[in-house]
Amino acid sequence: MKKSGILNSEVASVVAGMGHMDWLSIGDAGMPVPMGTKKIDLCVDKELPTFMQVLENVLTEMKVQKIYLADEIKDQNPEQLENIRKALPNVEVEFMPHTDLKKNLVKTHAFIRTGEMTPYSNIILESGVTF
Repeated sequence: MKKSGILNSEVASVVAGMGHMDWLSIGDAGMPVPMGTKKIDLCVDKELPTFMQVLENVLTEMKVQKIYLADEIKDQNPEQLENIRKALPNVEVEFMPHTDLKKNLVKTHAFIRTGEMTPYSNIILESGVTF
C-alpha cells in the first residue's frame, strides 16, 4: 500500500501514464464532461473534496509546465484564481473562454470531478518533464 502522494488508484494510474505535454483536467462538480473523456469522480458531497485539495494532491506527483483556465475565473472567482497561482507559482497560465475550456476536455487523459461548488473552478494541467 502506498504511504503518501496520490492514493486514489485511478488518479495515480493516469498521472503515472502521462508524458510530456499531455493534459489532465480537474474541475468542479458541475463541469460537463464530454462523452469519451475518462471521468474520475471523487465527489462525495458539497465541497468534499474541494478543488484545491485535489489539485494540491495531484501536484505532489505531477510536473506541470502550463495551465489553462477560463477567462471568467478572473471576475467570477478571483479567490480561486489566487489559490491556483499560489499552488503553481512560475507556471505559465493561458486563459480562454469557458466554452473553449469545456471543448478542450476531449483532449485530456482524464477529468477529475471534485465536490467544488464555486464557479469556474476548472483547470487543464499540461505535464512537463522532470529531466
